[in-house]
Amino acid sequence: MSQYKIEAGTGQHIGDRHEQQDRAALFTAPRAPGYLMAVVADGMGGLSGGALAAEQVIRTAKQAFDLFSPQTDDVEKLLATIAHDAHTIIKLTAFSSEKKPHSTMVALVITPHRTAVWAHVGDSRLYRFDGPNCADRTTDHSYVEMLVRQGKLSRQEAQNHRLANVLVSALGSHESEPQVTLRRHEGLKAGDAFLLCSDGLWHYFSDAELAAAVAANTPRQASEMLITKARERATDGKGDNCTLAIVKLVEPPAQAKPYTAEKMKRAV
Repeated sequence: MSQYKIEAGTGQHIGDRHEQQDRAALFTAPRAPGYLMAVVADGMGGLSGGALAAEQVIRTAKQAFDLFSPQTDDVEKLLATIAHDAHTIIKLTAFSSEKKPHSTMVALVITPHRTAVWAHVGDSRLYRFDGPNCADRTTDHSYVEMLVRQGKLSRQEAQNHRLANVLVSALGSHESEPQVTLRRHEGLKAGDAFLLCSDGLWHYFSDAELAAAVAANTPRQASEMLITKARERATDGKGDNCTLAIVKLVEPPAQAKPYTAEKMKRAV
C-alpha cells in the first residue's frame, strides 16, 4: 500500500480568448477507495463548440470512474473507454449542434498500490516528475511532433512552428478514430508528482522549469505561479486558454505517539 499522501489541485485562466474552452477536474471513485483521477481537456471548434467537447470529456470520465471497480475493471481499459466514448458522443454532438467540436484529453489514475496509469489524445500533456527532475512526459499527437520523429524538424524549430497547433489525432474527428496512448508507472513514492496541462500552459515553459515549480510548491501555489508566468510570457494578446492539474505525492505527517511519560509511569 502507499507510503505517501496525495495533494492535488487545478488551475485555469481564460488567457486572451473570448471563451474558456478548456476543462479540468479531479475525481475519486465511489467503488474504488484510494483511487484518484485527474483529467484535462482542451476544446476546439469555434465559439462554444470546443467548450461542449471538453465538457463532454469531463462528463464521460466522471460517469466511467463512478462505475469503476478494481475487482472487476482494468484501469488501462477504463481510460481507453473514456477516450473512445467521449469521441463518439462529441461526433454525435456535431450533427445535432451544427458545430465542429473537437477536444484533446489527458487523464491520470493514481491507485493505492503505488501505480500511476495515464492516457492522452492530442497535445494536452502529462509530465511525471521525480522530485525536481522531469522523468517522463507524453508525446504530442501533432503534425510538428511527427516531423520531429521523422528527423525533418528539430525540437527547437518545432517549438514555435507555424503549424504547431495542427493535430493528427483528436476526439470528435470525423476523419479517423483517435490515437489513444497509454502509459504506466509502478513504484510511486513520496516526492513524485504529475502535471497535466493544455498547450496554453506548456508552450511557455521548459521541462526543467515545470519540474522546479511543482517540486518547490504546493499544487495551489504552483498553479498560481505557472499561470501568472504563462500570462507574462504570452505576447501581443495571443495567450491561449491556460489549464492544469497537479498531483503531488508527499510524506505523510508524522503520527503522534499515543503515550506520554506520565502515562508510562502509571502503567508501570
